[in-house]
Amino acid sequence: MRGVYTNVVEIRQKIFTEVARMAYEGGDYSRIIDLPYKIIPGEVATYRESVFLERAIVEERLRLAIGLPLRKMTEHAPVSQGIEESAIAEKYYDPPLVNIIKFACHACPDNEMRVTDSCQGCLAHPCKEVCPKDAISIVEGRSVIDPEKCIKCGKCMKACPYGAIMKLERPCAKACGVDAIKTDEYGRADIDYDRCVSCGMCLVNCPFGAIADKSQIFQTIHAIKSDTPVYVALAPAFVGQWGKDLPAEKVREAFRELGFADVVEVAIGADLCTIQEARDFLEEVPEKQPFMGTSCCPAWSVMAKKLFPEFAPYISMALTPMVLTGRLIKREHPGCKVVFVGPCAAKKLEASRRTIRSDVDFVLTFEEVMGMFEAKGIDFAALAGDDAFSESSADGRGFAVTGGVASAVVNCIHEMEPDREVKVASAESLRDCRAMLEAARKGEYDGYLLEGMACPGGCVGGAGTLQGPTKSKGQIKLNMKKAKHQGVLESDYKKYLESLEEKES
Repeated sequence: MRGVYTNVVEIRQKIFTEVARMAYEGGDYSRIIDLPYKIIPGEVATYRESVFLERAIVEERLRLAIGLPLRKMTEHAPVSQGIEESAIAEKYYDPPLVNIIKFACHACPDNEMRVTDSCQGCLAHPCKEVCPKDAISIVEGRSVIDPEKCIKCGKCMKACPYGAIMKLERPCAKACGVDAIKTDEYGRADIDYDRCVSCGMCLVNCPFGAIADKSQIFQTIHAIKSDTPVYVALAPAFVGQWGKDLPAEKVREAFRELGFADVVEVAIGADLCTIQEARDFLEEVPEKQPFMGTSCCPAWSVMAKKLFPEFAPYISMALTPMVLTGRLIKREHPGCKVVFVGPCAAKKLEASRRTIRSDVDFVLTFEEVMGMFEAKGIDFAALAGDDAFSESSADGRGFAVTGGVASAVVNCIHEMEPDREVKVASAESLRDCRAMLEAARKGEYDGYLLEGMACPGGCVGGAGTLQGPTKSKGQIKLNMKKAKHQGVLESDYKKYLESLEEKES
């Protein structure tokens, strides 16, 4: 539901704004107990059956936005529990990253076939005739499905001439490409964290706002208020995310107004990642391995390694654009802190890995940063910035959309070896990525470069975006045209690549 301003989006935005405001103001953080009444004012419920339930859900969302765990429903604990310990200028949250607020869950029906009021009681009853389990009977001229017999094959749904039969699926489970959403003993959604890759698709597809990930807004702002300079590593998908009043030319000044030292394009790191992946492909495929998968999407790469462990060596070992940019910033500004700002929930876990946590100190989404802009009252229209980014290539900026990573790698390979043929397959959404790897298991993609993107449309469809993927794609394409050069091998930073790689070896 990215790009649609729903009640769920409105509440999320209010929570990020209030948490950011509280962090900027400092003082006694026990005042968090007042925020649910500010966010949900009055005596009458607006969104649910009870104003008390609305405030209880807001309390848990506030805790998650500070990086704190959900409270146990069976034990009493103040909403402020643990807040003082989290008011630090360091990365802070305990796993799991993605959480279900159980009393906000609607316990949606999952995987049920239902006959709707559109049933016309037709004479032919094709739904009954095609049912392989005799699960459909005709009662008073209308079709009725016996759930005990139904195997959810969908044949009745396809046969109905009125489209009167529908398959009802839990939205979060339908959106989960790794089938990590289960059902608990009360019929509510539950997450199997052994399968979950923290892509956040369940989060943005829950129409009841029952799923939320933890944030580092609170800790990032404390870092900004310290004596240590904090730099922004800004993902290529940023273009247009904060509306027409904040074009790329004003973004650097807007972040400085928040207290950041400066902003660096992660598209620079994408240029360097492209070079690494092009080298890997030329060295490994097909002599040492049948195919190579791209590395930049953490949810895709973790999914591939979890569900297809035999393919783990075939996912490129190239450092991701986020990591390469973080290392570059820390090389040029020793002692600084780096916050990656992007569209992705899974990047929060990537940045927490032991080998990466020193390169990237915090991860924020575009949506979370919007809360910071609101808290500081930044007037985008009043910004006079004309400081457009110009360091990265067009191919590096294209990492934000499906097909962009593969296109950049192929272009780079052709510059290195003009006669080399490179076959490419791309998939967006983890379910399609799984299908692509199933086909690879059968040998259908031998010799291929496989690009996997967990989110629809690529990074522009990530869980932390504010704009719809279709609109964002167009703006990314325009930003690519503004780049000072097309190919990644023209990057001014490629001379640093070897030294940036050394830490990983």
